[in-house]
Amino acid sequence: MDRSDVVPPGVLSSTRSLDAVVADLLGRCTFPPTGTPVVAAVSGGADSSALLILAAAADLDVTAVHVDHGLRPESGAEAEVVAELAARVGAGFRAERVVVEPGPNLEARARDARLAVLGPGSMTGHTADDQAETLVLALLRGAGLDGLSAMRVGATKPILALRRAETWALCEAAGVETVDDPSNRDPAFVRNRVRAEALPLLDDIAGRDVAPLLARLASLAADEADLLDEMARAVDPTDARLLAAAPPALARRAVRAWVMDAMSEPDRRAYPPSAAAVERVLAVARGEAVATEVGAGVRVERHQGRLSLHRVGTSGADDLPLPVDAPGPVAP
Repeated sequence: MDRSDVVPPGVLSSTRSLDAVVADLLGRCTFPPTGTPVVAAVSGGADSSALLILAAAADLDVTAVHVDHGLRPESGAEAEVVAELAARVGAGFRAERVVVEPGPNLEARARDARLAVLGPGSMTGHTADDQAETLVLALLRGAGLDGLSAMRVGATKPILALRRAETWALCEAAGVETVDDPSNRDPAFVRNRVRAEALPLLDDIAGRDVAPLLARLASLAADEADLLDEMARAVDPTDARLLAAAPPALARRAVRAWVMDAMSEPDRRAYPPSAAAVERVLAVARGEAVATEVGAGVRVERHQGRLSLHRVGTSGADDLPLPVDAPGPVAP
């Protein structure tokens, strides 16, 4: 099965006008209200270009931001392609350049550098196909329910219900020049192998397009993860006896939220508490240990039936200036 041909029937029929196609696609997007100022990350590829076209069609006050990572000689010139499209659809434009050195975890480091200049709440052109890839990658990492939730539908991922073939077809119908990034086909990146090898094989085995099934699983997992988070807020992670007696699923989430709140934002992204670390905290709550390290310089200790968080430094453990009676929200 050729995944590039997978498009909902009738959506991009040659007999339909471009306006009708845009209207149909907008009906499946999750853009914020008309007039809202937004930033859209636009690389010049079909997905992000379609994002910009649709954001402008939704009458948002949109600024397209192109981020040059300096990893390819031609990447600087691609900003001009984005600038032309922004001018065509009546959007603002900003070009940024970041320095990402070659080496391990290149994709993650490039993403972090990109997010730093885009700012919080920026929109990205992730599609349902990206969602399917993200869920498969989460499975390969052995992720739990949060990982299986993949990317959350909302204002920062407004075209998550669209297919990659639709974004390409929209750009072609609109006569929009798009950028081809050869790194998206480099098998050195695991995501590219999932896209080019694993998902087509799953399609073949299942005898159907599996991306909608995987996207549906991510949506169901997200709903259930949110429910568990809400229930876990009733569990006081500092009360060792109550934490040990709580249902394991809720106890784990309460501990994870509590520890995440103790971490700085960079540490949350780089060193979230592992499943093993959370289990060690529960062992402390059960009295099987008196303390444990949970990563990123954070330590959990038990004293007189209460658990407390401490920052581990070179001169000993310093109490963290955090409330001890509420875990707070779980970071996405």
